[in-house]
Amino acid sequence: MARPTLSGVIAAIATPVDEAGEPDLARATTLARFLLANGCDGLNVLGTTGEATSFSLEQRKRVMSAYRDAGIPTDRLMVGTGAAATADAVALTRHAAELGFAGALVLPPFYYKGVPDDGLAAYVDAIVQATAATPIAIYLYHYPALSGLPWHGTLIRRLLDSHGPRIAGLKDSSGDMAYAREAAAISKTFKVFPSTEAVLLEARAGAFAGCISATANLNADLCARAFHGGDAAALDAAVAIRKLFDGKALVPGVKALLSHIHHDAALARVKPPLAAFPAADRAAVTAGYDGVRAKSAA
Repeated sequence: MARPTLSGVIAAIATPVDEAGEPDLARATTLARFLLANGCDGLNVLGTTGEATSFSLEQRKRVMSAYRDAGIPTDRLMVGTGAAATADAVALTRHAAELGFAGALVLPPFYYKGVPDDGLAAYVDAIVQATAATPIAIYLYHYPALSGLPWHGTLIRRLLDSHGPRIAGLKDSSGDMAYAREAAAISKTFKVFPSTEAVLLEARAGAFAGCISATANLNADLCARAFHGGDAAALDAAVAIRKLFDGKALVPGVKALLSHIHHDAALARVKPPLAAFPAADRAAVTAGYDGVRAKSAA
């Protein structure tokens, strides 16, 4: 039986894109190595920040394989495998299991809204049963603002009753901390990761398993100092970097700032339907980031 091993600072890693719109596998694996060497305990591959739903099934499988083939430790990686079609979610989760990923992060099937719990349970049941031979840990992805479907407490309990430790935890991107705390209280073995680094001192104290954050692409070293060392000043700096994106397009913004940090314009490319970060926003975020870094280094 799979056992959840992920905890701490997890970046929802961006997926670089080449000029033809294909996943840029060389840049993807280079970025993964950098993040794992500079503060990340793990990575969430092909999540929202990784633009998973903008890639085809085969492109997603190719990205997953590239991390394994490049020697990135897959036991430190969670990968997004949710899809609108159950068969696609099954295929992606099977592939993740075969590659040795530590967990599969599963969005609900997001096209139909207002579906009953029976339908969502059947979707999870199919994924769990299809991976019984290689039982990868399943993490539920709660992002109702985008998916339109919540993993609410009653349904989580039902899934735990049905599948036990295969349902390892949840990423909460709702921003509702009351929900996150309620989910974390369901079971001591059910590991909850809010999507903001602001919770890292709470997580250090045991309230959560850690965080899975888009902006950990940019501030993982500061996050690590907070989570592993209790450094409140480092956490303040990490949160200040996150706040630079308030009111702005987060995924294009993260990629634009990655291109600044790594001196590589190609890292700013996004897939449709996302569009490039506006120049004025890029200038403001870059200046703000450089200011936070200068202050935290002083």
